[in-house]
Amino acid sequence: MLVLSRAVGELISIGDDISVRVLSVNGSTVRFGVEAPRHIDVHRSEIYEKIQKKRAQASRKVCSVE
Repeated sequence: MLVLSRAVGELISIGDDISVRVLSVNGSTVRFGVEAPRHIDVHRSEIYEKIQKKRAQASRKVCSVE
């Protein structure tokens, strides 16, 4: 894991196409923005986990029908 310190307004670049900008820091809460191409999905981890569970359930349903 790479750990970086950034001030408000500064960027972190991921590859050529993704940037993360620190928008604000309020106590232990950090707001940041992610700029990425439209074909790259960006989700909070809890949303990503729900999507993965739904995909797995759909896959099991398809397999059980066949």
